[in-house]
Amino acid sequence: MAIDISEAIHQLIRDRGMPEELILRTIENTILAAYKRRYGNADNAVVRISEDQEVSVYAKKKIVDGVYDPVSEIDLEEAQILNPDADIGDDILIEVEPKEFDRISVQSAKQTAHQSIREIQKDSLYSEYKNKVGEIIIGYYQRERNGTIYVDLGKLEGILPKKYQSPRESYHVNDRIKALIIEVNKTPAGLQVVLSRTHTDFVRAIFELEVPEIYDKTVEIHKLVREPGYRTKLAVYSNRDDVDPVGACVGLKGVRIQAIIKELEVEKIDILKYDPDPRRFIKNALSPAEVRDVIVLDEGKHQALAVVNESQLSLAIGKQGLNVRLANRLVDWNIDVKTDAQFEEMDIAAESRRAVSELFGDAEGYGEELSRISELPGVDTLVAQALQEKGIDFIEDFLALSKEELLELKAITAEQLEVLHKLIEENVEIVEEDEKGLPPEEALSEVGKVSEDAQVLHEELPPDIETYECPECGARITVDMTSCPNCGIGLSFEYEDE
Repeated sequence: MAIDISEAIHQLIRDRGMPEELILRTIENTILAAYKRRYGNADNAVVRISEDQEVSVYAKKKIVDGVYDPVSEIDLEEAQILNPDADIGDDILIEVEPKEFDRISVQSAKQTAHQSIREIQKDSLYSEYKNKVGEIIIGYYQRERNGTIYVDLGKLEGILPKKYQSPRESYHVNDRIKALIIEVNKTPAGLQVVLSRTHTDFVRAIFELEVPEIYDKTVEIHKLVREPGYRTKLAVYSNRDDVDPVGACVGLKGVRIQAIIKELEVEKIDILKYDPDPRRFIKNALSPAEVRDVIVLDEGKHQALAVVNESQLSLAIGKQGLNVRLANRLVDWNIDVKTDAQFEEMDIAAESRRAVSELFGDAEGYGEELSRISELPGVDTLVAQALQEKGIDFIEDFLALSKEELLELKAITAEQLEVLHKLIEENVEIVEEDEKGLPPEEALSEVGKVSEDAQVLHEELPPDIETYECPECGARITVDMTSCPNCGIGLSFEYEDE
């Protein structure tokens, strides 16, 4: 007797959203479970489902001359009643009537069916929502427990943990909530869909929904940083010359950006144009403040100085430093913001001063100043590299070397040293001279002589002569000296009345 279950199958498809193939497999497993409960095993059970979704159950039995196992065997005479052509050793299918299943077998089958349907539904929903990770979904506030909000998503319930809620937002029952799916997990209690409204990709996805140019990649987001509930900064660029990336995001009369701000509960949004030049990019990143100049202090360490007018300082830094902090993250540079007056008081390195002089048009003051050996025009790169490996990078460090220290530089020949001295003479103006007013070459040799004199003095001073320590280098000095024989610093002795 066939059982018509087409209506039940259609109802499962409508109510549970389950694929028909999985439903038919579940029905088959359910019938096999009832058969096994009734007869002890289901090895010889055969379940057939027709195209009209009618289910039939058969017991496959072997024809024998003397039955030992009535579940899997049938006598020849009984088999020939069903099929006159039956013979010993053949297999025959005998239809099983549903009434042959007892109540316990049916109950066991129902439990198996319910469990299978739950597992199938969980797997189906998992596959569906796993593919939606990173997408926006809309649900409705249901309840709150321990700070976690439970959101009705239709087919299941999502959770919005406290850490993923914007600090300036509040919700009430049945409030509409738009959030980003960030995780989908299988748990013993069921499927868990984790939502977020603080993730940067949440803002990115909203821009893709509101700005068609971003969705079709005409305008792309270079980087986006965010302090949820307070401020978002995003740098955009256009792949077409005729499309303004910032204007596309703002929209006509600001309609697009206003819709996004409304969704983010009045969170401030700064849209700026990405620029490969770090100076211009930093200037843009500090918007809405107007930056007068940007000076790169250390390109390798990504350190820069932004100079603003006094009226723009608080705007550039932002409340509790939020604006400059987000700008740092956006451009991946360490930005220090100073006013014009603060900048004038700063003592920055020669390399930075050159950058400043170029920006301010003061080329005569600092434009030609050199500080490193590698910066000398025409310098032998091998010589500069050899000195740098010895820790001698700056010109002043090289000029401070004694003859003995120069001789220790075995990787550099005397001719190369002479050429380097000439380059320094031609390109560097020595502002500070030693106490005797000697030029650099003579001062270099004089340092060696002074060091030797100081050593002799240290060894030959009579023990009854009162000596002191040089405040600069610690060498032994006496009251009749006007300069230190070791370092050359000027000396002056003052006496206090007891």
